[in-house]
Amino acid sequence: MSEEILINVTPRETRVGVVENGMLQEVHVERASRRGYVGNVYKGRVQRVMPGMQAVFVDIGLERAAFLHASDILRPPLPAATEGAEPTTSGNGHGHVPSISELVHEGQEIVVQVVKDPIGTKGARLSTHLSIPSRYLVLLPHARTLGISARIEDEPERQRLKEVLTTLIGENPLGYIVRTNAEGQTAESLAFDVTYLGKVWRVVQENIAKAKVGDRVYEELSLPLRSLRDMLNDDIEKVRVDSRETFEKVVKFVHKFMPHLDDRVEHYSGERPIFDLYGVEDEIQRALKKEVPLKSGGYLIVDQTEAMTTIDVNTGGYVGSRNLEETVYRTNLEAAQAAARQLRLRNLGGIIIIDFIDMTDEEHRRQVLRTLEKGLARDHAKTTVYPMSALGLVEMTRKRTTESLERQLCEPCPACSGRGTVKTAETVTYEIFREITRAVRQFNTEKLLVMASPKVVGRILEEESAAVAELEEFISKSIRFQAEEHYSQEQFDVVLL
Repeated sequence: MSEEILINVTPRETRVGVVENGMLQEVHVERASRRGYVGNVYKGRVQRVMPGMQAVFVDIGLERAAFLHASDILRPPLPAATEGAEPTTSGNGHGHVPSISELVHEGQEIVVQVVKDPIGTKGARLSTHLSIPSRYLVLLPHARTLGISARIEDEPERQRLKEVLTTLIGENPLGYIVRTNAEGQTAESLAFDVTYLGKVWRVVQENIAKAKVGDRVYEELSLPLRSLRDMLNDDIEKVRVDSRETFEKVVKFVHKFMPHLDDRVEHYSGERPIFDLYGVEDEIQRALKKEVPLKSGGYLIVDQTEAMTTIDVNTGGYVGSRNLEETVYRTNLEAAQAAARQLRLRNLGGIIIIDFIDMTDEEHRRQVLRTLEKGLARDHAKTTVYPMSALGLVEMTRKRTTESLERQLCEPCPACSGRGTVKTAETVTYEIFREITRAVRQFNTEKLLVMASPKVVGRILEEESAAVAELEEFISKSIRFQAEEHYSQEQFDVVLL
């Protein structure tokens, strides 16, 4: 499989695209005006304790107060009698879980890390369990534990990594998690990361000591470097960067952390924009539409709401070859692959329900679910897929820490107040008629002027002229209509003259 990472940089916006076999699979956007906060560490102050929710709101210098739950707060040190045991946290089920009031109090200064960006009307989500990632490891400064990524399934390799890390960290009181990227890596590579993370943590501690409330004491890497840290591996054939300045930063970063991949990084200096060259711009536009066409003639409808995302599968114009069951099966197989790609591409998260077309054959249902799981295997976000229900529904969850692509690039439609639909010209016409009747009952006037969108006014004058004449006779007043170009279809004013 051919896999490339494309980095497009403009003064106010950076975008990273992951292309597999010529097809866009992921796109990440970072704007100078709204750089994400996930991974950043701040010195904050507890603003408000809410015992009923077992949570507090913390001021970390952002526009909205951030949210910290009791389960994300480090427990106080254990009594001296149990010294030497691993420190426990309030979320791991060790004995009594203290109430939020026992853990923190209003006005208390606290060091926290953002684990989820502000999304919609919600403030950022915080944790006091700090974690600092490098290429192959994650440092857990307060944990004194050693964990291996569950995605490394080979037992001898898990054992090897554990032994290497145990030797490297020795009496070091810090905890580590071995990332998936570490599979097959040498002891030297892992030793480099241990040293690097040690230096970073020392700087963070110095920053904490002199920081004021609202100060950032550790900043996550910029999007291009973060993407390479998390995604660049032997499978990536090329990294193409269209900015000379960013290219130089990328080269330094790759040379420092992944020197064996130095030759994969290229500066793209072509006349044609890099995202146009790979068809990425068109794919982004398609990813903002609800309908996703399938090669078979079927299609998906992707509907993102506040509570969940639903994906509806339709056969469309596909009639298949042999019989209805075969047609449905083929459409569902293609839909399962397409749905997995759309989740990555659109960065959809939370609860997701995929409504496949009903299948009677149990083996067909199993194959469709297997195809979906296989398609999700390359997803960097954690996904959990549940068995298909009797109605052909698949419930799943996908973890994401940033807004979806649509929420990053779009805003609610001003004409429909975010409903996704607008009232028809006919509906607005009858609203205007009711408003006229209401107005003349309330106020004494001789004439009325109605201002509305050109489409609505056109419809009233052409198709409702008889109704207007009847209305004028009924209210004994004359009504004049005026088309306003800047009015949306639902907008109108009834003016008393």
